[in-house]
Amino acid sequence: MYHKYKNVERVKPSGLELQDHLVGVQRVTKVTKGGRAFGFSAIVVVGDGNGVVGHGLGKSKDVASAIAKAIEDAKKNLVRIPIINQTLPHEQKGKYGGARVFLKPASHGTGVIAGGAVRAVLESVGVHDVLSKSQGSSNPHNVVKATFDALLRLRSASMVAQERGISLEKVFKG
Repeated sequence: MYHKYKNVERVKPSGLELQDHLVGVQRVTKVTKGGRAFGFSAIVVVGDGNGVVGHGLGKSKDVASAIAKAIEDAKKNLVRIPIINQTLPHEQKGKYGGARVFLKPASHGTGVIAGGAVRAVLESVGVHDVLSKSQGSSNPHNVVKATFDALLRLRSASMVAQERGISLEKVFKG
């Protein structure tokens, strides 16, 4: 799922204190010759509040089992996101389908300026100060994936130095 991103660190769920945020539950309908068959689709974000986050989708005939399946799916897709002083290292844009998300680091005390699905992801990651803008599609599935696209593109200064094969001081002298 994250094969197109460089330096994505996959994380095992064992030993982590994960908290889950329910982003959305949709009632879905399958029309058959016998009538309509109703089910539920749930999207959940899990994170440890310290840079580890994952998202998952669960589908079932009842809400509780759809949420449980989504949580299990999210635990299989955990990744580590670079966080510096409870904010992001730099501005970043993310896109998925028709949803576009812009994330901008903010000074201490600003809070999480984000709505709905973006807020759930950022709080799960452990970001406390950030500005964001969501444009285009408001479909929670696409907004969550666009937010992940932006977060997975983030690189810390040490990552940049390692990729370039130079010291951390030379990155800032530029």
